[in-house]
Amino acid sequence: MIGAGNAVNLTDGLDGLAIVPVMIASGCFGVFAWVVGNAVFADYLQLHFVAGTGELAVLCGAMIGAGIGFLWFNAPPASIFMGDTARWRSAACWARFAVATKHEIVLAIVGGLFVVEAVSVIVQVASFKLTGKRVFKMAPLHHHFEQKGWTEPQIVIRFWIISVVLALAGLSTLKLR
Repeated sequence: MIGAGNAVNLTDGLDGLAIVPVMIASGCFGVFAWVVGNAVFADYLQLHFVAGTGELAVLCGAMIGAGIGFLWFNAPPASIFMGDTARWRSAACWARFAVATKHEIVLAIVGGLFVVEAVSVIVQVASFKLTGKRVFKMAPLHHHFEQKGWTEPQIVIRFWIISVVLALAGLSTLKLR
C-alpha cells in the first residue's frame, strides 16, 4: 500500500496525468469486487468468493465520480491540484481493494503505469549513485519525455492509453486461470 501511494505520488507531475489511471484502476477493482462478491460469478470464474466485497464496487464508483469532478478542474491548465492527501488516499483505496478481493498481483498489472514511473525513479537514483551517470534525462519517466520535446498533452494522453491497455490486461486475468 505504501508502494502504491509513492508510485501515484511520483506520477502526479503533469495536469491530469495521475487521476485518469487512478479512475481506471478503481473501475477495474470495482469489477473485481463485484465479481468476487457474487457467489455465482466467483464460482463460474473459479475465483475465491469473498463475502461482502461486492459493496466495494460502490466505493469504486464513488472514486470514479470524484475523479471526474476533479479532472474537470485539473485539466490543463489546472486550477486545482491533487495534493498528497488525495494521492495517498486513492492509492491506498485500490491497494486495499486488491487485498480484499485477493487480487494483489493484478494491482501491479492494472497500476502498471505507476509501477513504471516508480521504477524509473529507482533506476535513475541507483544508476547515478553507482556510476555517476543518468539513465533518463529526468526522472520520473514523464519528465524524461518532456525533456525530449514531447508536449504535456502528448504525454498525458499516451499514458492514459497505456493505462487502458494495462487495465484490459488486468481484467483479462478474470478468466485466464
